[in-house]
Amino acid sequence: MSPARPNASTAIPGVGAPIVELRGVSRRFGKTPDLIDRAAVSLGLTKPPPVVRAVDDVDLMIVKGEVVGLVGESGCGKSTLGRIVAGILPPSSGQVFWNGRALDTLSAAERRTGALRTQMVFQNPFASINPRLPVAEVVGEAPRIHGLIKGGRAAQAAYVDEQLRRAGLDPSLKQRYAHQFSGGQRQRIGIARALAVQPDMLVCDEAVAALDVSIQAQILNLFMDLRKTLDLTYLFISHDLGVVEHLSDRVAIMYLGRIIEEAPTEEVFGRPNHPYTQALLEEVPRIETRKRAFSSLKGELPSPLHPPSGCHFHPRCPHAFDRCKVERPKLRNIGPLHKSACHLNEQP
Repeated sequence: MSPARPNASTAIPGVGAPIVELRGVSRRFGKTPDLIDRAAVSLGLTKPPPVVRAVDDVDLMIVKGEVVGLVGESGCGKSTLGRIVAGILPPSSGQVFWNGRALDTLSAAERRTGALRTQMVFQNPFASINPRLPVAEVVGEAPRIHGLIKGGRAAQAAYVDEQLRRAGLDPSLKQRYAHQFSGGQRQRIGIARALAVQPDMLVCDEAVAALDVSIQAQILNLFMDLRKTLDLTYLFISHDLGVVEHLSDRVAIMYLGRIIEEAPTEEVFGRPNHPYTQALLEEVPRIETRKRAFSSLKGELPSPLHPPSGCHFHPRCPHAFDRCKVERPKLRNIGPLHKSACHLNEQP
């Protein structure tokens, strides 16, 4: 059972104001060297500490009202990018704009307000919900602290009931704890918690990956219903191309920290340009009358500690040539609303 495809008429980038825009955003993880470490490195006694480039110079714009699907293999940096968009992680370099204003120019109070407007729904709801709190407190804590609930206990109880109903849960269960719910119910609790602070945008990080297929369809339909009723914007992170195809207005393909292709959903699935995108789509099982052989994507995803030079995909690309090994391709327009980062687009 697949969710109904949303209307993509409002999903053209540039129509309406972007809620979030990333410009040259990178995120690096590694040990911060102390004075002794720096001295040892400068004297050549040791090597600099390893650095993981989880997100590498990414530009991305998400327009109000659209659903952007973010796709890639495990370990490519999707979740890190989602946390940057949600305001959970700061970028190591580059700029993040919320509603047209640079994040680093906002006051602390404005940052808190902005962070509330973009909420995250996590892959593992059991790990992201405090097991010591009843559902009423899990959902009601943040709006109470931030002054979104006016009144006493009765007002808070009514507010929590409303959020649980929106997420498809029975409010009579609100005094139970997370371990007393099924996986699908726990995910609905996570959705209710996100909705409780009245966000404009949800970042969904593999939000249905851990659920049974029948429950997945229910949660996806819930997301689409909430989009219509609350005018929500989504960044939907997933490795399931079938889900992304039905859910998204626009798709961004990520490989080893970089966005390598971006286009409307019909364009990506109908006319993929980048060899990596083509390889991903070749692996999607489809019901067809003709026979065809499945060939898996060759090689393993390289380590972000030591990414390949030039185009990160060149060790696995069947079309790679010398330039791919030394020069990083730019993400450039190859058609209306279609961008790709591949040197083959410049070949005569």
